[in-house]
Amino acid sequence: MSNSADSPTPGFRRPALRPARLLTASVFALAGLIFWTSFNTAQGTNIRSDESMLRLSDLIQERSRKNHTLDDSAARMRSEVDALARRGDGSTSAERRKLTELEETAGTRKLTGPALTVTLTDAPPNATALIPGVPEPQPNDLVIHQQDLQAVVNALWQGGAKGIMVMDQRLIATSAVRCVGNTLILQGRVYSPPYKITAVGDRGKLRTALAASPAIQNYRSYVDAYGLGWKVDQHDTVTLPGYSGTVDLHQAQPIG
Repeated sequence: MSNSADSPTPGFRRPALRPARLLTASVFALAGLIFWTSFNTAQGTNIRSDESMLRLSDLIQERSRKNHTLDDSAARMRSEVDALARRGDGSTSAERRKLTELEETAGTRKLTGPALTVTLTDAPPNATALIPGVPEPQPNDLVIHQQDLQAVVNALWQGGAKGIMVMDQRLIATSAVRCVGNTLILQGRVYSPPYKITAVGDRGKLRTALAASPAIQNYRSYVDAYGLGWKVDQHDTVTLPGYSGTVDLHQAQPIG
């Protein structure tokens, strides 16, 4: 439907194209479009596979492995330096005990005790709604997000955790749990699901804190609706490693 403003000018008629000319023009137009699209898409790359993205993924994984190796080397060197420093520093037993307590609080020493491990897993990519009346899932409904990991970590701290490890790394005050896409980037290393968060502390209080968290309750609704993974394992004894990376403190404010 058109109004008078959209109507053609009276007396104007488009020239009718003969079938042969129309077919010829269509073929050339289609060929030009194919060549332009192919050039614009490929530009010297393989159309069937995005090699630049594959190279980027390989580079990220390689950097992550190098960071892991460097962290291990730094941890060994730090242990040697600490041992040499304590050998002749002239500190008293009370001072050494105080230093040990500070290191445990900071997360730079190993921590052993009863623990819980929470495992979060993506839902199957072809998952459908498991509860009648629930809308079918969107892609974002089927993957673990940064806020899900943060909700578990925050709940465990609130439950009195003495120390927390995400995957194979100990968390400290400057640790930041960040996700890019469906991968976790933690202290220079890259991880894929399933994600494991282990906390040492009173297991009853840790479970209570997990159950009381509104953010986790929301996540659990997606577990029921779409099949996201949620598992809590209990351990009699677990040893968390001490934090071995560098500490980059960008901003600090004294308390009191």
